[in-house]
Amino acid sequence: MTYVITLPCVDVKDKACVEECPVDCIYEGERTLYIHPDECVDCGACEPVCPTEAIFYEDDVPEDAEQYVAINAEFFESIGSPGGAARSGKFDFDHPLIAELPPQ
Repeated sequence: MTYVITLPCVDVKDKACVEECPVDCIYEGERTLYIHPDECVDCGACEPVCPTEAIFYEDDVPEDAEQYVAINAEFFESIGSPGGAARSGKFDFDHPLIAELPPQ
């Protein structure tokens, strides 16, 4: 299991979660942040600091946001496991479903 970032983060990217993550598994796309499901250690440090309440434990993602479980995982299909968000920096793309969303 892992934590998942959902719609309220799109076009906000507060990054308080990034600062709290002890394993550096929260990556920045063009419009939103993504949690790497293989790097997340399920500590939960990110969830309470998110000002938009966009982060959920995978089993607790609201029904209307369930597609974000796949969106977070699929974002990493082309980049693999970079081994830390700080090392890789911001990516200049998003998952296709995020990229096509209207401005939030």
